[in-house]
Amino acid sequence: MKKIIKLLIYGLLTIIPLIFVGIYYTACKLPSVYYVGINDEKNFSLDLFSVSSLSENKEESAQCLNTKSCFADHLETHCATLKFMNLIPIKKVDLIVSKKSEVIPCGTPFGVKLYTKGALVIGTSSVRCLEGFKEPWKSAGMQKGDIIIEANSEKVNNNNDLERIIQNSDGKEISFKVMRENNEFECQLVPLRSMEDGKFRIGIWVRDSSAGIGTLTFCEENRNVFAGLGHGICDIDTTELLPLSRGDIVEAIITDTVKGRPGMPGELKGCFINPESIGQIYANTETGLYGTFEKIPSNTNKIPVAMKQNVKKGSAKILTTIEGSNPELYDINIDSINYDTTIPTQNMKISVTDPRLLEKTGGIVQGMSGSPILQNGTLIGAVTHVFVNNPKKGYAIFSETMLTNSNILFESDYKNAS
Repeated sequence: MKKIIKLLIYGLLTIIPLIFVGIYYTACKLPSVYYVGINDEKNFSLDLFSVSSLSENKEESAQCLNTKSCFADHLETHCATLKFMNLIPIKKVDLIVSKKSEVIPCGTPFGVKLYTKGALVIGTSSVRCLEGFKEPWKSAGMQKGDIIIEANSEKVNNNNDLERIIQNSDGKEISFKVMRENNEFECQLVPLRSMEDGKFRIGIWVRDSSAGIGTLTFCEENRNVFAGLGHGICDIDTTELLPLSRGDIVEAIITDTVKGRPGMPGELKGCFINPESIGQIYANTETGLYGTFEKIPSNTNKIPVAMKQNVKKGSAKILTTIEGSNPELYDINIDSINYDTTIPTQNMKISVTDPRLLEKTGGIVQGMSGSPILQNGTLIGAVTHVFVNNPKKGYAIFSETMLTNSNILFESDYKNAS
């Protein structure tokens, strides 16, 4: 009996610290800043965590300064203690009391035309010249993913600019200004005359634009601002975010659907129906595309944007277009919620439950990214990814995150652009 009691004691002494470590690890992943509706600050809760010890913070804390533009009409800020099971204090958090912002959920397809900043190096090769096969790019230290922004002190706007400068060099050394992971450096190399076509080559493949079709998430009527995709557009060869110089959006329709199945993601196929721009893209970010409309779409039914702690597991609806240009609502389920801000495109795991959508698409397909998710009359997020081995399931991003980034970009890039 004594041995059993000792074992139980040892077991508890081992398990209890592990439980506390798990609790604190989970809490550390939770955000330190939250937006709450008016009169909601005292009812704030997050799964097994809740807040207490509210105190008004007249001078906003440092962690609030970069997020004050998320929701409209910021009223006041409270400092609070985040507690586990309303008992164990975990950490201090800030609750920003705000009026809820309203947006127009879209779910409509749109065409994307992106033009890169400079010429993006997407691959390297050898140049066959009189001396044999040479690699001029290697002596300059260039590599896949680099962005050539200047050549011989001349700005490189596209592939044609780079090609012209190389051919006009007449085989003399060229000085380049290159961007790599947000750091600039200069390098030099000598182009070689190719035995294949007689042109001067430096042994790199470059890209200056990209095009495709995605789904609009929401737009704001008062500022003609839009957000879409819920994730950034990456180059297919480098897998890095395309460095944006400028971009346009155009009208598009869905013409066909390839049904997804395990191991083989489906796809929405579409086409541009009018080459005329209906808006400009100002940012290609990890959390989506952001820009301004020439005019707001005809659908003007505005709904509130949910604050992340108001998103609940359970039934919801996805607004998406799988044929033509008219979106429809389909049933889904929010399986789990993740508040970790380091992986913003995976805030929710979702499952498609609507028999109509499952019959036509098999679940989530490529091109559906950005489709808004609605719950209890609010916009809670947007679809971002499909599970390749189970197309019925996928990830979604909080709409609060997209609204935050949209507002921050509007306050900076949009104003500067105008």
